[in-house]
Amino acid sequence: MSDTPKMICIGTFAGAHGVRGEAKLRSFTEVPADAAGYGPVSTEDGRSFTLKLVREAKPGLLIVRSPEIATREEAQGLAGTKLFVPRDRLPPPDDEEFYYEDLVGLAAITPDGAPFGTVKAVVNYGAGDLLELTGVPGEKGVLLIPFTKDAVPEIDFDTGKVTIDPPVYEEVESEDDETAP
Repeated sequence: MSDTPKMICIGTFAGAHGVRGEAKLRSFTEVPADAAGYGPVSTEDGRSFTLKLVREAKPGLLIVRSPEIATREEAQGLAGTKLFVPRDRLPPPDDEEFYYEDLVGLAAITPDGAPFGTVKAVVNYGAGDLLELTGVPGEKGVLLIPFTKDAVPEIDFDTGKVTIDPPVYEEVESEDDETAP
């Protein structure tokens, strides 16, 4: 087992605010203001920021200060930078709840128990959450499965497995496929 703590993304910098180095922060936490309250945050490249909440600009968007950000240009340069905290700094989830990061690494199986790869990530490209699976038999690269109760009927953290019942898509012949007389 790795000694490196599991990191959870709690938000992302969204640009500069004002002229004195304040930054916009898009919060991914249930209570948006909590993103500034979990202690120092880290970036993927190892930088650390101590955030102080100035105010909530609109739902999910905070204005923050950090001693590590001195100018507007520095704040603007951080736009798009993801911010992480160790998993153990976050509150424990309620029953029947979990952090998406807890799914990463679980073995995927079919309803009959056959291996169906490993959960690599949970992603969302705008149309809903998807499980990204690797090592799926017969698939090269990754396979995306809708993260719905129908497609993912069971998650068992005790056994480290997630049951996948992938949707079946039928090929539909389009009008373009028909040959003109």
